[in-house]
Amino acid sequence: MKKFYQQTKDEVLAKLLVDENTGLINDQVQQNRKLYGENKLPEKQNDPYWKIFLRSFKEPIVIVLLGAVILSFASSIYAFQTQPDPQHGFESLYEAIAILILIIINAFLGFWQEISAQKSLDALKEMNDRSATVFRDGEWQSISTSEIVVGDLLKVQLGDFVEADVRWLQTDELQVIESHLTGEADAIQKSPDVINQDAQLGDRSNMGYSGSTVANGQGVGIVVGIGANTELGNIAKLIESVDDKVSPLQNTINKLTKTLMKVSGGIVILTFIIGIIRAGELSINSITSVLSTSIALAVASIPDALPAVLSIVLTIGASKMAKNKGLIKSLDSVETLGSTSYICSDKTGTLTQNEMTATKFYDGNAVFDVSGLGYAPTGQITNPDDIKPKNSAFLTGAVLCNEAVIKEEDGEFKPFGNPTEIALNVLGQKAGVTKDQLLENSEIVRTLPFTSDRKMMSVVVKNSDGYQLYTKGAPDVLLKNSQDIILNGEKVSGLDAQNDFMEIVNSFAHQALRTLAVGVKPLSKKQALASTTEELETDLTIVGVAGIIDPPRPEVKQSVKELHDANIEVVMITGDHANTARAIAFDLGIIKSKDAPVINGSEIEKMSDDELFKKVLQTNIYARVSPEHKQRIIKQLQKHHQVVAMTGDGVNDAPALRVADIGIAMGINGTEVTKDSADLILLDDKFTTIEKSVKSGRTIYANIKNFMRHELTTNVAEVLALLLGLLLFGQTVGQVPAGTPTLTALMVLWVNMVSDALPSFALGYDVAESDIMKENPRDPNESVLANHTWSRVLIRGTIMGAMVYLGFLWAANFGLNSDEAQTVAFLTLVFGQLWHVFDARSSHTLFRRNPFSNPRLLVAVLFAGVTSILVTVLPFFNLVMGTATLPVWIYLAVIFVPALPTLILSGLKEIFKIKIW
Repeated sequence: MKKFYQQTKDEVLAKLLVDENTGLINDQVQQNRKLYGENKLPEKQNDPYWKIFLRSFKEPIVIVLLGAVILSFASSIYAFQTQPDPQHGFESLYEAIAILILIIINAFLGFWQEISAQKSLDALKEMNDRSATVFRDGEWQSISTSEIVVGDLLKVQLGDFVEADVRWLQTDELQVIESHLTGEADAIQKSPDVINQDAQLGDRSNMGYSGSTVANGQGVGIVVGIGANTELGNIAKLIESVDDKVSPLQNTINKLTKTLMKVSGGIVILTFIIGIIRAGELSINSITSVLSTSIALAVASIPDALPAVLSIVLTIGASKMAKNKGLIKSLDSVETLGSTSYICSDKTGTLTQNEMTATKFYDGNAVFDVSGLGYAPTGQITNPDDIKPKNSAFLTGAVLCNEAVIKEEDGEFKPFGNPTEIALNVLGQKAGVTKDQLLENSEIVRTLPFTSDRKMMSVVVKNSDGYQLYTKGAPDVLLKNSQDIILNGEKVSGLDAQNDFMEIVNSFAHQALRTLAVGVKPLSKKQALASTTEELETDLTIVGVAGIIDPPRPEVKQSVKELHDANIEVVMITGDHANTARAIAFDLGIIKSKDAPVINGSEIEKMSDDELFKKVLQTNIYARVSPEHKQRIIKQLQKHHQVVAMTGDGVNDAPALRVADIGIAMGINGTEVTKDSADLILLDDKFTTIEKSVKSGRTIYANIKNFMRHELTTNVAEVLALLLGLLLFGQTVGQVPAGTPTLTALMVLWVNMVSDALPSFALGYDVAESDIMKENPRDPNESVLANHTWSRVLIRGTIMGAMVYLGFLWAANFGLNSDEAQTVAFLTLVFGQLWHVFDARSSHTLFRRNPFSNPRLLVAVLFAGVTSILVTVLPFFNLVMGTATLPVWIYLAVIFVPALPTLILSGLKEIFKIKIW
């Protein structure tokens, strides 16, 4: 079955039962609306607030903590009802409530970040209901775009959006920009002529697509697709087909949670067996008593504050990214950038300005370079020989033979018209040649618009010197219609002159510049007013040529270099031509050689997934690709265990953003579909924000790893101190009865919630260690405790736990009572981990980092230390927690003696480079 672009306009009209003289009648409109639906893309509904809030409760670590809450409540109820032990009952109750509060805080933080990001995203959207002009019941009508139906005859003109997929029936110099679908910045010339062979989307010159903009001329087309049945709708379907992704951090935490569950289970079983053996009997009372102790130890082995601390650190990272103009939509995405090993980027609008700019020109005398990007008429025109451009015929022709307009509104320059003509208009303004100035002494008496047959545009100008014809077009086209060429200020002709001129043109083309030449011809009055187009556009004199390109963003080259230094590959995936893509990629440093391989979309179409899999690690440029191709490229990179970020601004990028590990969209020029599909939105549209976000992501992961090492070290110390007491403290020592636990349950809870958690929060504000952007991206399958972190946790935690038990034992032998001995153990643990947090800040040792570089950490440590001493002094806490006031000299001892293991181990590591601790 032939596609619409392969059918004649009469065939399309007949197929859709439309009379070109009347358009659709009302009955047909109603019938087609029932048949095809409304002209709207299906919108994904945001999850309700309650669902977003409850989402965090599905995390494995949270499920484990909920289990701890249930067990603690059960232990509390048992203590109150079965055996009269109100102290243990209150301890278990307080513990359950505290853990539950942390779980709720964690859920709130994730909820707050997602809702805040959604509100910011909604604020970026432009809520405007556009109208369209259609031919119905024999007359032109203005209707809402949502009311367009298949079969409508749709009229567009300069500045309009194409609001549906259409087959063009009439065109009058119609040029349309389809960069949101194709990735090409330049306008595409449209015509109603049938295309017999298969053609890619960007080559279907008789079709218009929803979301495109009219850059020149006008046209009438018959609507052949609306809503979800447009090319735009096809992309939306691709987006919906992508499954939700799990971040590397989620994978890491899930693996750690499974390990912690096994450890907790092992502790419960071990404690239960030891308790039963020591009890000497197997009865209901002995089982429930031992089980209560086992549950307390299991809860102590779980880092209760982990989810809340993790969410707070990620929230801190999201806030830092926001200050760097990066809007993160979900907390899990904050760290993913730190794992990124590949950044795949669209070219147009992401790596480049999406603003066609003349960067070189030849005016018949010399070649000039033009600085300044975009539509602002600011920049320098320079030449190696310091020659200045003259008010030449080339610049005059480029400006007069031009229908583009640039208006300054609120300090911004807004273009209207064909992008190439806009570039020439800006070039003229930079050279001091404007259309308004020229028309003060001249008059355009005839305009010969561009047509796809002639591939030229001309104007006839009358001034004090008489009449002149100015013509612009592709250099090869003008050469066929020219007699002379201005070279080095002289009018020359012949084959040698043509070859010399084409050398200049080719030098521009080798730099991926699109070339446009200008020719002139003096006319008599009769010729000017009466000659045909064919008669006028012959025997021209070529006076110059411009080189035009969509220039790279100025900050991108340095960002690419820094990403390469961070061992991150940058890949360009574009709908543009291979030569242009290769030149831009070389200029930006994405590739090192101008001969680097480029894979075209047509080649990808012929490749199997296995063949593409073998190519992706050796290829950094893909050209003329479709949205489906982008998805395939990313999926094959992911099969190589790469963490892939995808950046883009057009609708054609949205499916790839969804399938990537992290999708990055432009906040200013990005389409709404792209922003909805992204995880990170660049509020300033600068590629350099990605590099800053990668650094933030790596820093955040380093901080997460540091605080997890710190928390788990404390948990090991707690569990070991309690186990040593359970195993070894079997007889009364001094005033301390046999079987007295080293720490009370509420002491353990205080350590987990206050003296351990608060410094961990502050670690989230640590800046990166100096060499973090020189490291390789981390393996997403690597445990958060890899690279000797496990050994550091176990060794330091074991020494800290042994010191806590020895402190307890010393206090008992010294003659202190149970409360005082437990208080010594409690403060030994508190200050042991407060000293340890300074070592946990670094992947090396505490001697490598300035302890005063994180003032929040100092405040947190000071607060935790002071409040921990206060709970041993205040009567209320003495009653609730079982603490007791100690002599001053013992306070000094428990503050400074626990520093020794950290200082000694760090010193030995620094001297002997011992990695395991």
